[in-house]
Amino acid sequence: MTRSRLAAELRELRSRTGLSLAALAGRTTYSKSSWERYLNGRTLPPRRAVQELCRIAQEPEGRYLALWEIAEAEWSGRAKEPEPPVPARGRRRAPLVAGCAALLAAVVSATLVLLPGDGTEPAAAPATPTGPRCRGAACEGQDPMHMGCGRGPATLTEHRTASGAWVAVRYNAACGASWGRMWSTRVGDRLEVRAGGATRGRRIEDGIDADAYVYTPMTATAPGATVRACFWPADGRRECVDARAGQASIPDSSFSSRSTVHTPQRGSPPIRLRS
Repeated sequence: MTRSRLAAELRELRSRTGLSLAALAGRTTYSKSSWERYLNGRTLPPRRAVQELCRIAQEPEGRYLALWEIAEAEWSGRAKEPEPPVPARGRRRAPLVAGCAALLAAVVSATLVLLPGDGTEPAAAPATPTGPRCRGAACEGQDPMHMGCGRGPATLTEHRTASGAWVAVRYNAACGASWGRMWSTRVGDRLEVRAGGATRGRRIEDGIDADAYVYTPMTATAPGATVRACFWPADGRRECVDARAGQASIPDSSFSSRSTVHTPQRGSPPIRLRS
């Protein structure tokens, strides 16, 4: 499993630094317990955690981020593993199975020769679709991973909130849709995304959600449209980030879009965060 391999690679990186888990937590934005889960393979680490460990170990991040992308695809269900072959039930039955298969093939071939045809070639089996399964309005309210829009999306912006949670706005031009992603969250946190149409949101329901990436449903997004993601912590003030669809995506480790923090009270002026 790729997540186990990623954990092994990260453990080797950590050993090169010579840092204990407590020291590693002190030099990154993640706690000692979080690093313990990441390095033991119990939880998929956030992309930023991989980047921070590579920076501390002075190791190029490209190979590790590629491994992380594969692990995330497996974890989210985008990379379906092939089903294991059914084991044979004893050697004595193998010749019998092979003989039956040969006989069946002969019968099918004879049937195709003897039956009259209409002069047309048999239709080929339909190919399994590999692209997105929706576009524009058809993606409204759909799960980005289930609809294939999570394959290679652009990260328009990424922001760490005052509560320590992370928020990212993602966009897939082929799907014509955007959605939000949050991690390092707490139970009760909520994220909503809007791009001019309906508002789509998700709430952290339990500890399993809090330890994983959580995605909002998609909202249809035209190229150049402004996408706003608003994060409500379980306790604290709302924070919103804006990004523009179709612009060049920024690295997940930086944040350059305009951010505002809104107080819950109606009529209170927004507080501008420093980019």
